[in-house]
Amino acid sequence: MGVITDSIRMQYLNNQKLDLEYKIQLITQSRMGLTQAASDLMQVGTDYSPDSPVVKQLNQRQAKLKVLEQKLEQQMIQYQTRLQMVTTELEACRGRLYGNIGKAFSYN
Repeated sequence: MGVITDSIRMQYLNNQKLDLEYKIQLITQSRMGLTQAASDLMQVGTDYSPDSPVVKQLNQRQAKLKVLEQKLEQQMIQYQTRLQMVTTELEACRGRLYGNIGKAFSYN
């Protein structure tokens, strides 16, 4: 019975792992886009004088992008932590499964 339970659990953990890896990839892509957008804002701001209201507005937008990037970073850290937990549990489950298979087919 342990073999079936561990097999089902491994499938569930593999799905969780793939889902977390996908979410991390999406966050990474979003952060790259935010970095590019912030860089573009700074390039536009170089055309105006530093005291211009346009530059002040661009700086505010850049600050908002920075806050959003920090939130994405925190979310990515959470996903990476969960991914480590899932990976550890997956390895333990795999070890139990192989142990159960070994016991089931031993002739002693």
